[in-house]
Amino acid sequence: MAPGTNMSPCNGEIENGFCKGNMSAIEENQEVSDGLNQPNARKPPRNHPGMRHCISQASLAGTSALEPNTVMLGLKSPSSDNCAYVPIFRSGSYSEMGPKQYMEDEHIRVDNLREHVDDSKGLLSQGAYYGVFDGHGGVDAASFTQKNLLNFILEDSHFPSMVKKAVRNAFQKADNELSDTKSLDRSSGTTALIALILGRTMLIANAGDSRAVLGKRGRAIELSKDHKPNATSEKLRIEKLGGVIFDGYLNGQLSVARALGDWHIKGAKGSKGPLSSEPEFEEVVLSEEDEFLIIGCDGLWDVMSSQYAVTIVRKELMLHNDPEKCSKFLVKEALKRNCCDNLTVVVICFSRDPPPRIEIPRTTRRRSISAEGLDLLKGVLSDI
Repeated sequence: MAPGTNMSPCNGEIENGFCKGNMSAIEENQEVSDGLNQPNARKPPRNHPGMRHCISQASLAGTSALEPNTVMLGLKSPSSDNCAYVPIFRSGSYSEMGPKQYMEDEHIRVDNLREHVDDSKGLLSQGAYYGVFDGHGGVDAASFTQKNLLNFILEDSHFPSMVKKAVRNAFQKADNELSDTKSLDRSSGTTALIALILGRTMLIANAGDSRAVLGKRGRAIELSKDHKPNATSEKLRIEKLGGVIFDGYLNGQLSVARALGDWHIKGAKGSKGPLSSEPEFEEVVLSEEDEFLIIGCDGLWDVMSSQYAVTIVRKELMLHNDPEKCSKFLVKEALKRNCCDNLTVVVICFSRDPPPRIEIPRTTRRRSISAEGLDLLKGVLSDI
C-alpha cells in the first residue's frame, strides 16, 4: 500500500485519531471456529540466518487524537482520567536458531503504522504493529504471514471502523492464501501472534502457543492464551470436531491447537476441523502503569515463566534502558535453561524513561509476641 504520511483532511468530527465520516457502525462481536490437523515434519527454510536482532523507536498519537471522551469503534475506549497520557514506543528484538537444525521463526516490528496506511482510511493519528510467527514444516508459512498479514488487515474494508473483524478476516485470508499460492509449500504451517496499537488501545490477536505478556509496574499480565491441545477449552473444541489428543499432540502430530497453513491435512476450504486458524483477542487501554510488552515464541515460555521474564526485563531496563539488550538477555537465558526450540523475542517499551524503582512503604506497626509464644519458640530453637 502507498505510504500515508500526509493524511487527507477530515470533513467531519475526529474520534481517537480517525475521521468519523470514514467510520461505520460499531463492530459486531462474532466468534467463529475454524480448524484442522498438521504433522510434525521439518523442512529446511530458504536462505534464513540463524540470528536476527534490531531496534527502533517512534512516538504514538499526538494530543489532538487523545481528547477526552473519544471512542475507538470496535475496541475499548480510553477513560478520561488518563486522557493526557501518550505512549512512546521503543522496541527491540532478538532471534536465535537454538539447537534446532533450521530457523523457522519470523517476526515484524512496525513503529509507525501511518507510513503503511492509505490516505483513504482516515488514520490521522499514529499506531504500531508487532508480531511473532513460529513456523513448522518449513519456513514458507511463517515467512508469508510475516510479509502479508499487516497488508491484509489494512486492506480489509472493515479497517479501521471494525478492527477485530478486519483482523479476523486477515487471519482467514492469510490461511486461504497459504493454500492457493502455488509457490508455497502447502504442508508448511505457522502460529501467529500480533499486537496492533491504535491510539492508546492495544489489540492482541493470537492463534497458537506464542505468548504476549504485559509488564505493569513489575507485575506480569498475560494477554494471550497458549493454544495447546491439552488446554481445557481447546480439548473440548477439538473433540467436538472429531479430533483426538494423543500424548499432548493434536491427532498425535501437532503440539498446537491453532495455526495457519497445513493445508495438506485440512481438507476443503470452509470446512471446520480440529486445527483452527481463528485468533483469540484481548484488548488493553494503555496507561502510565503499563511499562512494556513482551511477545515471544513458545521456545521462551517452555523454559521461563511470564513473571520471571517481566522481572528480568524490568531489571535490565533499569540498568541500561535498552529493549534490544533485554530481548537478547531473555534469549540467552532461555538457551542456558536448555531450550530445545528456535527463540524469538520482541520487547516494546511505552516510555522513553526506564521503569521507576518500586518503593515498598515501611510499616510503623510494632509486632509483639506473647510470653506463651516466646516459650514455645525457645523450645523449638533448643531442639535444633
